[in-house]
Amino acid sequence: MDSLRDRRRAETRRAVQSHAIRLFVEGGYGATTVEDVAKAAGVSAMTVYRHFATKEDLVLYDEYDPLTAAALLARPEHEPLVRRIGGALVDTAAGAVGAGAVGASDADKALLLARLRLMISTPALRARHLDSQYATQSAIVAALCGDPPDPDDELRVRCAAAACLGATHVALVRWAENDGRDDLPALIRTSLAHAFGTAF
Repeated sequence: MDSLRDRRRAETRRAVQSHAIRLFVEGGYGATTVEDVAKAAGVSAMTVYRHFATKEDLVLYDEYDPLTAAALLARPEHEPLVRRIGGALVDTAAGAVGAGAVGASDADKALLLARLRLMISTPALRARHLDSQYATQSAIVAALCGDPPDPDDELRVRCAAAACLGATHVALVRWAENDGRDDLPALIRTSLAHAFGTAF
């Protein structure tokens, strides 16, 4: 964040999302309104909508796409495409759950786990999660192909990204079902290895 205002916006967004997840877990996603979230967070409903365009976004929003793009660009360019993308997804997951990351916390891990459980158990969120996957694909394409991308290059990268994200999704679901007890980066590596028949 570049300014105090940006930091405050991020803090407000984080607080609102944390209250929303808590209320959704306690009272059910369908039974909890945006107004309930606003009241719990001590803000107006307008403030909630300023940070989250829809109720679904209160669960689905995260800042992992730019982190994944940065992790991609930090990896060796000579790596095979699938290994490069898969490795970046593993690196992002490691940061999300605090595996060797600076600034990640138990609260970050707990929030991710609660968000995943809601995505798995709530049909409306499962459907919207596909949009989130497409946005991550697009972030990967933008990081590797430039703007505007060559159509053939975009197809190649988007296919590889979709395959890696599919394997990662399986690992995330397993991690959530096991209450976050597994080593998430290792689980994603295993899932990628099963999908592609090679170690990651």
